[in-house]
Amino acid sequence: MVTLIGKLGMTGLFAGALLIASCSPSGAPHAEPRKEFSIGWSIYAGWMPWPYAQQAGIVKKWGDKYGIRINVVQVNDYVESVNQYTAGKFDGVTVTNMDALTIPAAGGKDTSAIIVGDYSNGNDGILLKGGNSLADIKGRETYLVELSVSHYLLARGLEKAGLKPTDVRTVNTSDADLVSAFSAPDVTAAVTWNPQLSVMKAQPGVTQVFSSADIPGEIVDLLVVDTATLKANPDLGKALAGIWYETVALMQRQDEQGKAARAAMAKLSGSTPQAFDSQLKTTFLYGEPKAAVDAATAPALVTTMTKVRDFSFSKGLFKGAASADAVGMAFPGGKTLGDPQHVTLRFDESFMKLAADGKL
Repeated sequence: MVTLIGKLGMTGLFAGALLIASCSPSGAPHAEPRKEFSIGWSIYAGWMPWPYAQQAGIVKKWGDKYGIRINVVQVNDYVESVNQYTAGKFDGVTVTNMDALTIPAAGGKDTSAIIVGDYSNGNDGILLKGGNSLADIKGRETYLVELSVSHYLLARGLEKAGLKPTDVRTVNTSDADLVSAFSAPDVTAAVTWNPQLSVMKAQPGVTQVFSSADIPGEIVDLLVVDTATLKANPDLGKALAGIWYETVALMQRQDEQGKAARAAMAKLSGSTPQAFDSQLKTTFLYGEPKAAVDAATAPALVTTMTKVRDFSFSKGLFKGAASADAVGMAFPGGKTLGDPQHVTLRFDESFMKLAADGKL
């Protein structure tokens, strides 16, 4: 799931990204202790606990516990929210694993993924009109947000179907415009994520021929925070973990309180309770902090991020880089991928572990 501010705008961002990275010293820059922070979010089923937590007072509760104030801010365009985080407007943002790598990390912004929230288990899909299998996509114009996880899903689908990337021609389309674009009779192939996916799939004659459920665990949804800010303000990480796991526990309850929480999240996302519950069914939520810690420390995460970075490099998302190793990643247990001297994406399980151990 993802959106773009336009191919040229994104390309321009990446063009300067590696320049920033190449000029930055290794390690996170210095940051000061603070009392107020902002977290950006955009609409997606797996991220709706954040605005609901603010609405329900859960954000304030955990902020008060640690003597800080956290502002949870909606941005209507997903990639714009990540761009704003990269530019320093937000201290953290909701983002997929691929976009965390290709936008802030590739741009030299040292970023820590502190909550592994879920993976898409059918929330992203490839749709065709007049076709029953992915093989039928050959030769078609395919509408999607280019250079996003939708593009990654398409590439993985083509690979599994024995097709080449050149067998389709992609048409870059904003996530806000995909539903209307796909309504045109001459547009017969598209890749997107929920809630747009559900709307488009319901059109007459449309078949979903591939989804993220076919590559489980590869499209991961995260909360990331600026590493320097986190280092100077560890209570921010503790508060965010507390907010997340209290809210997720509430939304998973099957009583009236849980139902009311999910209905409120549905309303915040512009959806109905029924549609939102349907989207949750295709979201593999790590509801328990221990499950999230296990996911963050599993060797499978390194395998997934290897696939993601290799795809990203092949698409030119590490502008100016000689290899996919240009952007370093660090994982729990001391494992690194890429350049260990220029690590700018870190999977930090420590706050999830505090939640799992009941030590927040």
